[in-house]
Amino acid sequence: MDAAVEVFAAHGFHQASMDEISDTAGVSKPMLYAYLGSKDELFLACVRREAAQLIAAISGATGGDLSPDEQLWHGLRSFFAHVSENRASWTLLHRLANTRENPYSGEMTEWREQAVELIAGLLAQATTGAAQPVQTDQMRPFAVALAGASESLVDWWSLHPDHTADGLAKRLMNLVWMGFGDLVEGRSWEPSGGRP
Repeated sequence: MDAAVEVFAAHGFHQASMDEISDTAGVSKPMLYAYLGSKDELFLACVRREAAQLIAAISGATGGDLSPDEQLWHGLRSFFAHVSENRASWTLLHRLANTRENPYSGEMTEWREQAVELIAGLLAQATTGAAQPVQTDQMRPFAVALAGASESLVDWWSLHPDHTADGLAKRLMNLVWMGFGDLVEGRSWEPSGGRP
């Protein structure tokens, strides 16, 4: 599967061949089919495995007795570190599984929803001591925005590789948490003159 992730990431779903995957893995093509099934089945298994590993990396870093801001910080650091250490995995998940190039874009939606739920839960937990605690479902729009910002920052990072995972996580944390801190305290921005 590691070989398949590399080949799919390098060539895309349609251009990747089972011959190249078997050569990269150092196994015969019949063995590849016997153990992992068709190209479609192999691609789906790769997407599911890589998504599960990414979610596990993020959720594993956010547990324990950390404060909500520390949990979010550790989650962001783990996300950027995981992407940095697993570039082919990220290409498979973000660029390939999210295109119309293959029939598995629904898998991308599913793992992104898991990430959004995790982030929304962390953000909601941060408000438990506030004057007006916020429920997880009310935090989903913020979680979607944070997930999108993280993905966009990874795209930017590919053009500016001199930055570190910790540096990117810190920048995003400052952008998000400094503003989110007001929401935790029950303060929110409104346009002048109130709501339209």
